[in-house]
Amino acid sequence: MISYSGLLQKLDEKGLTKTALAKELGISSRTVAKIGRREKIADYVLEKMAAFFGCPADELCQSISDNSLLQTLRDEKNIRMSGGLYHELQVRMTYNSNHIEGSKLSEDQTRLIFETNTIDIGEGIPVDDIIETVNHFRAIDFCIDVAEEPLTEDIIKELHRILKQSTKDSTLAWFAVGDYKKRANMVGGHETVKPKEVAPRIKVLLSEYEAKTAVTINDIICFHYAFERIHPFQDGNGRVGRLIALKECLRFGLTPFIIEDAKKMYYYRGLSEWEREKGYLTGTCLDGQDTFRKLMSKFELDNESFIFKKR
Repeated sequence: MISYSGLLQKLDEKGLTKTALAKELGISSRTVAKIGRREKIADYVLEKMAAFFGCPADELCQSISDNSLLQTLRDEKNIRMSGGLYHELQVRMTYNSNHIEGSKLSEDQTRLIFETNTIDIGEGIPVDDIIETVNHFRAIDFCIDVAEEPLTEDIIKELHRILKQSTKDSTLAWFAVGDYKKRANMVGGHETVKPKEVAPRIKVLLSEYEAKTAVTINDIICFHYAFERIHPFQDGNGRVGRLIALKECLRFGLTPFIIEDAKKMYYYRGLSEWEREKGYLTGTCLDGQDTFRKLMSKFELDNESFIFKKR
């Protein structure tokens, strides 16, 4: 559902009706009817309206979700609310996910970057740690924005592009930012899928996943393992994989999970031992859900009523 409260406010300020605006901009009556029904209109029409009013397009309309957790995150994100659930998700997920991959930034430094866009740099902090922290904030925003959309290759690649843009890796000719790897790689001593096989393997994985009629937390954990096993990018696979899991939990009204850095060895064991024992990774991710539930409880948010119920 789309709220056009911003558009209606702009119309009121100019003393215009929707019909008058449509005539002024050459917009069809069908589009006007969609606005009345609170349905999505074409992006180019929205941009035309934004140009007419001299404002960003996102000031004219906003997506309203039946998923109250997702809607709360969107509301807090849009007003840049300090100290709320969105704020804490950004800091805690970014710190833990980056630290698992070797970032030297502390949680306090991560929080300072998010809250003030500044940092008190200690000795030996790589510039990329700072850049990838800011990029991870933007990647979480992207997950929230596209949460309800089907999972596609374009979304996966965009997450990688956001995460790795402007890093040292992005200056390397052989490193593909926002695209699949060009060179074979290994992770934890395990061979991963060869570059030429990545695209078809990802297509099959997505096809099988999107064909499911009802997605559970176990399905998302299974997808996460399969994605990490393919290891489609030259670097950043773990963070992209965990961001995908966040998006999909929000999409299907499931409690997201945050893998804490302190439990990364259990997480690595779960990925390594999946084929023999699925319980290790499953247990770690379910523990990550408990972490998120505890975070919600700090804001007196009831998990049972906070997650939307599918019709």
